[in-house]
Amino acid sequence: MTVEAPQIDAFDRHLLELVQRDNQMPMRELAELVNLSLPAVARRLQRLRKSGVIMGDRSVLSPDHVGINTTVIVNVSVLSEVIEDLDAIRQRFLGCPQVQQCYYVTGDIDFILIIAVKDMKEYEKLTRELFFEGGNVKRFMTFVAMDRVKVSLDLKL
Repeated sequence: MTVEAPQIDAFDRHLLELVQRDNQMPMRELAELVNLSLPAVARRLQRLRKSGVIMGDRSVLSPDHVGINTTVIVNVSVLSEVIEDLDAIRQRFLGCPQVQQCYYVTGDIDFILIIAVKDMKEYEKLTRELFFEGGNVKRFMTFVAMDRVKVSLDLKL
């Protein structure tokens, strides 16, 4: 089932750019910056949230300040691409709180994971759970990030 994308006009785009940068910007300031009334901005934001264009409003934490000091990128190749087996491994990755992003990709590997952990000891424990005990992993390759040069989920509109 495909979801029809809502119509997004120039006002919506401007609003989306602003809330993507700072979703706690006061409504009055948003209204001034997009040159709309306060009620019009509120209605638009409500519509954009209800339609799924805005998927959520969150606070972005500093990993260093909360003791999550290691970012790991993992390429995973599976043994079986039978749909039930793929669904099972997807569910395993979805259910793991340390997996920040998971991509099912084309090419020589099947999944790319972005994982945030306290240290390598936590990552080693996680590899046992995700890749060894869970099954259906042919091989995985680990890349440890030395520096977070850019981290963003912002979209260029």
